[in-house]
Order: sequence, then C-alpha cells, then structure tokens
Amino acid sequence: MDASVDAGLRAFMLGVYSKLGLGLLLTAVLAYIAGTVPPVTDLVFNTPLRFVVQFGPIGLIVISMFAMRNPSPTGSALLYWGVVALMGLGMGVWVYAAQTGTVLETRGGREMALGMMTIAKAFLITASAFAALSMYGYTTKRDLGPIGSFMIMALMGVVVLGIISLFFPPSGMMETLIMFAVLGLSAGLVAWETQALKEGYYQLQGNERGMAVMTNWGALNFYISFINMFRIILMLLASRD
Repeated sequence: MDASVDAGLRAFMLGVYSKLGLGLLLTAVLAYIAGTVPPVTDLVFNTPLRFVVQFGPIGLIVISMFAMRNPSPTGSALLYWGVVALMGLGMGVWVYAAQTGTVLETRGGREMALGMMTIAKAFLITASAFAALSMYGYTTKRDLGPIGSFMIMALMGVVVLGIISLFFPPSGMMETLIMFAVLGLSAGLVAWETQALKEGYYQLQGNERGMAVMTNWGALNFYISFINMFRIILMLLASRD
C-alpha cells in the first residue's frame, strides 16, 4: 500500500502527533507553574510530593506493563496524561533555575547555567531533530524492526547501568557516556516507533478500540523519546564545562 496517499494513515498519524503536541504543551505549562509560582514550587520540591514527581512516571510505566496487558482506550489515555503531568511538574526545576539564576550541578559534577532562551533553543533543536527522524521512519522502505529491538535492549541496558552507577563514586566521564548513549538511542527509537505505528495501523484498520489504544501508546512512546532528547540537549547547551 502506498502510505503517501493513504488518507486514513495520515489522519491516524496526525492524531498521534496532535496528542504528543498537547502533551508537550501541558508539560510546558505545568513546568512554568511549578518553577515560578512559589506555593506550587514549595509543594512540588520541598514536600514528600517530590518523590511522587520524581519516581511516579517510571512507576506508572512499570505498573502498566503488568496491570494493562489488554489496555482500554481510557486506561491508556490516563497513563499517558498521568506521565505527562508528573514529568511537567518535575521539569519545573529547569524553569526555576532559569528564573532565579541558580546554577545546577549534576551528580557527575557538570555545572549548568540555564536561561529561558537556552530552554527555548533546546526545544527547537529537539523538535527539528524529532521531525526529521519521524519523517525518515515514515518514508523509509527499510525494515527498522531488528534495529528497533536492539535499541530498546540497549536503552534498557544503559538505564540499568545508570542505576548501578549511583552506588559508585560520581564519574563525569560515565555520566557523559550515558547521556550520549541515551540521546542516540532515543533518536533512533523515534524513527523506529514511527514505522511501527504505520505497520500497526494497517494491522488494526477497522478496530476502533485498538486504534484508540495505539494512538495513546504511540503518543507516550514519542513523548518519552522527545523528553529524553530534550533533557540531554538542554544539559549540553547549558553546561559550563
């Protein structure tokens, strides 16, 4: 089937991109509120709620792997918006640092001087890269399935390595290697996820329930990849090293 002239596929992909866009907009609004409204800042970062904000997204995703084996449109939508809301609140720390001139320091010793212009620049770079990678995944005739499977396993390995590194003395070199690995793998996953959505669309045509669930999962996967890329690009732009 010629995907370039398939109106149904285009409408489906636009639905995924629209949900991603709304998720990013909500993230920006919540981050701005959490970083600029003192009562909200205190609540999010100076109370036990900070643990929910910090670990909640990972917890929701892990729980969904076991509790949502046959997800419903409503359940998958709640998962997506729950992750978006928590991530948005957590990213308020970037806005707070930009507004107050606070210099942040990573565990590996990297100092970051943030500004609102730096955040905007990082977002534009990420959005441009995301659009190019997704376009490639949409148009390429190459089967990205084997590459995608490898990248998922590699990304999981990098995450595990990052967790293990927390139990050892801080290492700037290890932190840098993990950052670039996550950036490269997340970028590659954007193209693979786009192609996977195309294939899923043709398999589920006519199944409205399945299509609704796939739209939510597609938006969530895109969102996670986008945020991973954005965070690392922002850290690189703001780094004083």
